[in-house]
Amino acid sequence: RCTCWFWGSMILATAIHFTVFSFFPTLTAADFRFGVTEFAAIELPPEVEIPPPPEQIQRPAVPVVAEAALEEDITIAPTTFEENPVDKLPPPPATSSLGLAEQPTFTPYTVAPELKNPDRATEIVRDLYPKLLRDAGIGGRVVVWAFIDEHGTVKNCQVHEGSGFDKLDRAALKALAQFSFTPALNHDRHVPVWIQLPISFQVADG
Repeated sequence: RCTCWFWGSMILATAIHFTVFSFFPTLTAADFRFGVTEFAAIELPPEVEIPPPPEQIQRPAVPVVAEAALEEDITIAPTTFEENPVDKLPPPPATSSLGLAEQPTFTPYTVAPELKNPDRATEIVRDLYPKLLRDAGIGGRVVVWAFIDEHGTVKNCQVHEGSGFDKLDRAALKALAQFSFTPALNHDRHVPVWIQLPISFQVADG
């Protein structure tokens, strides 16, 4: 009889467990995933030492006005020709007797003069090349100042930098006097000007 009760209890307990599990709600596992955060190293700028503020500028001392008593009024006497006669006035400053064409002087211009016929100028220099120096193979370069009037004519010329040979310098001046130029312009007006021009004497090869 005890055996019957034991097995009956076991069957009843098993039936109760099946009943409980059949009506028990379904259980799900929670999401326990986790991520890894990457950290980047940041280089901090170097520390800058801030200079101390400048010292306060001292205020200037209060100016002191000196007291001065004038015994009499100071006045400027009027200028009259009675006290300064015309015949005793100082002479005017001396002006230069040299004109514009006598010495190199700057003259304002907007368009510089140009050589009209460069090939003809080359022929003139070749013809005036001193034969003695040319045969000896001696050449040189002469820098000449030339005064060109408002018509483009060479009126005066001077040696600015010599070649070291007097005959070449004189030949350069003689050649330049035969050159022809277009006149210089200052806006729309022809003006006389001084220009600087190099003249070279070279022995032709061959």
